[in-house]
Amino acid sequence: MDDYLRLIDRHTQRRRYDVTPLFADSQAFSALVEDLIQPFAKIEFDCVAGIDALGFILGTAIAVRLEKGFVPIRKGGKLPVQTDTAEFVDYTAQRKSLELRIGAIQAGTRVLVVDEWVETAAQVQAAIELLEKQGGIVIGVATINMEENAVTRRLRDKYHCHSVWRDD
Repeated sequence: MDDYLRLIDRHTQRRRYDVTPLFADSQAFSALVEDLIQPFAKIEFDCVAGIDALGFILGTAIAVRLEKGFVPIRKGGKLPVQTDTAEFVDYTAQRKSLELRIGAIQAGTRVLVVDEWVETAAQVQAAIELLEKQGGIVIGVATINMEENAVTRRLRDKYHCHSVWRDD
């Protein structure tokens, strides 16, 4: 495991680990961003879409590093404008939704999707649905961790997915 990943708190009370200590260390955070973008370095794309909330942190850092625009995909009910909405059931079995401002991207826009942790892939699939509904072309998914299951395998089969986490 890369040294910076050791900053992730694995001693949590829930299924999910706490990645925020990694964000607090500037060198570790910078190394993470570089590792996340490396597989996409030779792929042309226009913007980065980050999923609310920790995907905003990673996605913005990647967008700034690559001098790309950033498109936020919000939790349902947060935007004060007309939106496209996609519902899903998350890793806790709760029904939730994501929303994207109508017109957030133009048809043909090539997009890298970023989230910090992908458990079931339901949230990422909802984000992709929103982007593709507006005519976006998803070129890949970057995340710290993507768990292994039937849904994430289908996601990997369809899109270029990259995660940096490896259990040691």
